[in-house]
Amino acid sequence: MDFDGTACSHDVAEHLLREFAHDDWESLDDAWERGRLGSQDVVAAQSAMLDAERDTMLAFAAAHCPMDPTFAPFVAWAHTHDIEVAIASDGFGFYIEPMLAAAKVPEITVITNEQRWTGDDRPGELRFPRRHVECLGCGTCKMQAVLDARSDRGAVAFVGEGSSDRYGALYADVTFAKLALVAHCERDGVPYVAWRDFDDVRARLESDELPPGPVSPVRCPGWTVP
Repeated sequence: MDFDGTACSHDVAEHLLREFAHDDWESLDDAWERGRLGSQDVVAAQSAMLDAERDTMLAFAAAHCPMDPTFAPFVAWAHTHDIEVAIASDGFGFYIEPMLAAAKVPEITVITNEQRWTGDDRPGELRFPRRHVECLGCGTCKMQAVLDARSDRGAVAFVGEGSSDRYGALYADVTFAKLALVAHCERDGVPYVAWRDFDDVRARLESDELPPGPVSPVRCPGWTVP
């Protein structure tokens, strides 16, 4: 599942940018939504706009961005049923593991970008170890995260709410969607399950209803090459 707005009830990256960015980060979001820039370019540029130390930003996130209260119980339930849970996030990445630990979420896999830090503990280079080996669009390839999970474990459920989740949804066996992701699923022909919290996700996974299976286009529609 996604992190910002999904496992966490708020978009942490947006909160940090509103509080600590020193430039026009919103125009970059707009260019990404219009398809003029890939998320690699957008999140790297926005990371460079953050003008605060790491601990200051982590404290702000903890104070203003609560986790979904149903997420930790959902992960505990999943572990008892041998269901692997993974976060796939195309944001700054650095706040995810501290926030999961603070919320006492059982250990899960985190797939995201890698924020490096300067000597004075401010944002330095943002790296993309989980991007696609060929595509230059997304920083973290959610398509590849889903395909890797299916290869390792079998059927995959994908949970999200935003535009960056569109490409993971296309390749999942069952997609849980709300907010902006709903429109993308409807436009892309992806069957989806509406959800409000992780109790809804758990109820659907516990049911006898079979997953619809992935749309799985030959090439991701977000594909960008040099």
